Amino acid sequence: MEHTYQYAWIIPLLPLPVPVGIGLGLIFFPMATKNLRRMWSFQSVFLLSIVMIFSADLSIQLINRSSFYQYISSWTINNAFSLEFGYLIDPLTSIMSILITTIGVLVLIYSDNYMFHDQGYLRFFAYMSFFNASMLGLVTSSNLIQIYLFWELVGMCSYLLIGFWFTRPLAANACQKAFVTNRVGDFGLLLGILGLYWITGSFEFRDLFEIFNNLISTNEVHFLFGTFCVFLVFSGAVAKSAQFPLHVWLPDAMEGPTPISALIHAATMVAAGIFLVARLFPLFIVIPYIMNLISFLSIITVLLGATLALAQNDIKRSLAYSTMSQLGYMMLALGMGSYRTALFHLITHAYSKALLFLGSGSIIHSMEPIVGYSPKKSQNMALMGGLLKYVPITKTAFFLGTLSLCGIPPLACFWSKDEILNDSWLYSQIVGILASFTAGLTAFYMFRIYLLTFEGHLNINFQNYRGKTSNLSYSISLWGKESPKPKTKKMSLLTLLTINNNNNAGTSFFSTNTWRIKDNITRPFMTTTHFDSTKTLSYPHEVDNTMLFPLLLLVLFTFFVGVIGIPLNQGGNDLDILSKWLNSSINLLHKNFANSVDWYEFVINATFSVSIAFFGIFIAFLLYKPVYSSFKNLNLINSLKKEVPSKLLCLGEKILNMIYNWSYNCGYIDYFYNASLTTSIRGLAEFAHFFDRRIVDGITNGVGVLSFFIGEAFKYVGNGRISSYLFFYFFCIY
Repeated sequence: MEHTYQYAWIIPLLPLPVPVGIGLGLIFFPMATKNLRRMWSFQSVFLLSIVMIFSADLSIQLINRSSFYQYISSWTINNAFSLEFGYLIDPLTSIMSILITTIGVLVLIYSDNYMFHDQGYLRFFAYMSFFNASMLGLVTSSNLIQIYLFWELVGMCSYLLIGFWFTRPLAANACQKAFVTNRVGDFGLLLGILGLYWITGSFEFRDLFEIFNNLISTNEVHFLFGTFCVFLVFSGAVAKSAQFPLHVWLPDAMEGPTPISALIHAATMVAAGIFLVARLFPLFIVIPYIMNLISFLSIITVLLGATLALAQNDIKRSLAYSTMSQLGYMMLALGMGSYRTALFHLITHAYSKALLFLGSGSIIHSMEPIVGYSPKKSQNMALMGGLLKYVPITKTAFFLGTLSLCGIPPLACFWSKDEILNDSWLYSQIVGILASFTAGLTAFYMFRIYLLTFEGHLNINFQNYRGKTSNLSYSISLWGKESPKPKTKKMSLLTLLTINNNNNAGTSFFSTNTWRIKDNITRPFMTTTHFDSTKTLSYPHEVDNTMLFPLLLLVLFTFFVGVIGIPLNQGGNDLDILSKWLNSSINLLHKNFANSVDWYEFVINATFSVSIAFFGIFIAFLLYKPVYSSFKNLNLINSLKKEVPSKLLCLGEKILNMIYNWSYNCGYIDYFYNASLTTSIRGLAEFAHFFDRRIVDGITNGVGVLSFFIGEAFKYVGNGRISSYLFFYFFCIY
């Protein structure tokens, strides 16, 4: 076994030949590299597949042989300081490496078709391979210095990928926003790492945990200082995993290609924050104030992400806010001390969310030829609807991913989310109420996405949008211009309650705008050359097999990955595979996850959580499902006027409009940051610029000008002319 572990260093290094080879090829053999570009996509998939198989083998050994492996080599040694580098293979490493590689391989296969006609095809695969290598290096790191180095590389890759289409102003601004926001958390992380080293004198995990816990328990270090250092470390996770209040970069990150969104939101960047807290969990758990702070910020993130997803028209932004909310669930579990449950939900959510994002990419891919090459139109759910008969496989996959995220058994997220809800009720009734309420909101907005996208009629006129293209050449400043405040759509409560008739099926949340297509309009046909074969396709259309294959595999994961968390009776204890996995090596928490499960209580709790999800689904169907013939003649407006008092209707209308405005305007948080931070910093910069030019430079220039005039004046004093001397003499006397 040790012989196998000795080669674990290949995990982060094996994907690197692809970006290196592409870079050198474009420098020395540009034409050959571009002509053989699919060779590089094959190599990226092949190399990452080797890492996936190797990671799975190491995980099996961890489960069966109850061991771990750590290799360390000295980098810098002197009398006062030593820096060591190496790698650590334990259950957390194996879980993360399997997530990164399995989802990474599927995303790369999907991307080969999705990005085939993009001019940045080679650059895309170079970035993606380097992104996977950086994340794998992060999860195999053996000390805090290594974690920080790879942490920054992950941030750099995300910056490059989010701004992949950098000629679009929105994409350029989005990557800069992600970069700046994460710098806030990363600076805190760096200060926290340095503070912990000052306290313990070590960057190595085992020494760090043991020394820090002993110092805290014996009061040999100031408790407030230790708490502050741990909080600074946590701030890095807050930014990376898009927790409140540093979540603002995540929705804008949707400006990158959809495969990038799938990878970032499922297994790489946002998962890095959860990994950091899980890796350093022994530091957090000994400080109750930090655990309570994690729980408090997490439950805010859970609720905020769900409410902001309610009124979004962009399908990817809706899924982004969903990711934010689900990450809040994971962080909440860590804050409550449920280490195993947090990792379980990280696994189940990763596969379900990857399925949803790749499904949305298939939808966007099929809509782009209709609306023109415009992300705002091809991602707008208000222009969709009625795609059920055009993309049946994508619809089925997206539907199963939606059910999983809603927490419907037996799909993956049901098992993990149910555990988090149960633990939240045990932790605090208020937290339990908010977490359960958010579960209902999750079911509502996820089925809203599904119904607006696939049900009803296709809400776009092909004749109006066919052939429209957008100019992709822009002049972009470094920071871009502030985007104007979006116009808030208004709507009455009565209009909302009649939203589900056939004339406006597929209308967006609280909106009366509709785009209808008559059934007798001929679908446009386009001829697309792909892989040296010519096919005539009608739009919307199902995507090619190379894009459907990852979707179908993710469907299998979504169905069966929850099995690892189902308790199985072993020797009198109900021990699931995940618990055995976590118990099988160096357990930094010294905690046995094996316990006896009360199946009667499990069924009661599951019934409660599933009922909440079904209630949210029912509300979504009530508002967004088209009403068919049996209800066609039902006049809801007249019924409401007769049965509901007008004052109550007005109150309901105001409340609903407030909810809509809050969600549509992203909670006004971006406006607050713009007013309190961006505007003030720019004002300070303008004042500094004015002070430098007018005051500092003004004084310097004034002294120079004054010296010039004084010199000009005095040169007439010593010119040797008696008349000048007499003039100054009499002038001074009188």
